[in-house]
Amino acid sequence: MTNRIVLNGTSYFGRGSREVLKEELRERKFMKLLIVTDQTLMESHIVSLVTDTLDDNDFKYEIYSNVKPNPTIENVQGGVDVCRSSEAVCLIAVGGGSVIDTAKAISIIMTNPEYYDVVSLDGLNKTKNQGFPLIALPTTAGTAAEVTINYVITNPTVPKKMVCVDPHDIPVVSIIDPELMERMPASLAAATGMDALTHAIEGYLTKAAWLIPDMFCLNAMALIFKNLDKAVNLKDKEAIDNVSYGQYIAGMGFSNVGLGIVHSMAHALGAYYDTPHGLANALLLPHVLRFNGEICASLFRNMANAMEINIQGLSDEEVVNKVSDEISNLAKNVGIPQTLEEIGIKEQDLPMLARLSLKDVCTGGNPRDVTEEDILSIYRKAFR
Repeated sequence: MTNRIVLNGTSYFGRGSREVLKEELRERKFMKLLIVTDQTLMESHIVSLVTDTLDDNDFKYEIYSNVKPNPTIENVQGGVDVCRSSEAVCLIAVGGGSVIDTAKAISIIMTNPEYYDVVSLDGLNKTKNQGFPLIALPTTAGTAAEVTINYVITNPTVPKKMVCVDPHDIPVVSIIDPELMERMPASLAAATGMDALTHAIEGYLTKAAWLIPDMFCLNAMALIFKNLDKAVNLKDKEAIDNVSYGQYIAGMGFSNVGLGIVHSMAHALGAYYDTPHGLANALLLPHVLRFNGEICASLFRNMANAMEINIQGLSDEEVVNKVSDEISNLAKNVGIPQTLEEIGIKEQDLPMLARLSLKDVCTGGNPRDVTEEDILSIYRKAFR
């Protein structure tokens, strides 16, 4: 069997590392830019932390800030149109997963214009051309979109979250600067951090898991689990740094092996209810862990050891429950709602959500084979 690892070419880490942007742009001769972001980041002046460097160094740029959470086909097409008219030679994504995912889709369509409909990008793609140059500066510590080969765009007419997988979309440079992340509201820091923890755990448990991604995923679990509470509730700088690095490491892992039904079920919630992705993952994760733990308890022992959860003397079933409970407690401590009912999901919609989840591209990676009835049962356990 042949395994593959795909990562972006260059990444920078550390507080203030955004300052390397000017050197990278000059070295690559990228002097005309399109910044992709959202209005919230514009209004909170986080984008200005990046544009100040560009202004001081005579770079020309335009800004496309129409990206919404759970970005849509329209968001992508609007960005492509602006990019074409701007004559930019490079995209700069400043934002969380929604922004970077949108920029990835723009990047792909700029060099593969036959995919302008966006819908045809759904699933495993074999585009001919490397995407338009993209540099990513994440402002949330969650999705790791800056290092993955995946992006997610919502088709609101179905509705469906399209999971697009394409090595041609990966940014040429990623800059992980915790100073861009520490201004996140506590609720967003909690949801994105739990999203990153879900990436690490599902990447470790997935059917395609193997040695090198396992190494990434276990280390990411340790960094996120042990630091997220302090990062969210105390705004501890070292903890924020560790979560930011942990989410990137998790991306290195899951991007190369896939995920599981936590993501399948969260995608359905996002498509129909516009539920924030990290929130959906956090709420569902403990329930899916108990389901999957019935067939892979030995892996839960490894996860517990990585996260320094005491499991001495426990049976396999007790280990699974202990790990699931500790993750549920972490979610509570950082303010994550505990039931689907709390976030406005309607009980009568659960069968429809289960049908949609079963068809999601992430379902095939789940360590335990599932039926529609299995997924519906998990939704019901998470409902109230």
